[in-house]
Amino acid sequence: MVDTQLLISIVDDDRSVRRALRRLLRTGGYATELFASAQEFLSSPALSRTACLILDIQLGATTGFELQAQLAADGSAIPIIFISAYDDAATGERIAESGATAYLRKPFEEHDLLDAIRRAVDTGDRLDLAPTPGETS
Repeated sequence: MVDTQLLISIVDDDRSVRRALRRLLRTGGYATELFASAQEFLSSPALSRTACLILDIQLGATTGFELQAQLAADGSAIPIIFISAYDDAATGERIAESGATAYLRKPFEEHDLLDAIRRAVDTGDRLDLAPTPGETS
């Protein structure tokens, strides 16, 4: 059973992605907060309550990597699941080196995201960042 007190924060500059992820996570039993930018998330009271962060890499003015660096500099240990529609070798390497919990390429399977969240909040372990079968790196 999912702990409904766990807050999953979603930072993505695409409103339709944020809303779709909120619907999915609500069906999975998670509370969610949505943010259109890194700055919006950083200034929110949700920051201190977030159990897992779903973070788009391309956010406009600030990248997901920059937000991750800011959180690390502030001493945050929030597990991060990166999501992105862009995939290249440099991005994959940067994610693998980032200490992120998971990396999912858009579009991704709903169960893959829910599994990544469960593992992140249940164990805090890093997930396997290898491409899923059929994907290239």
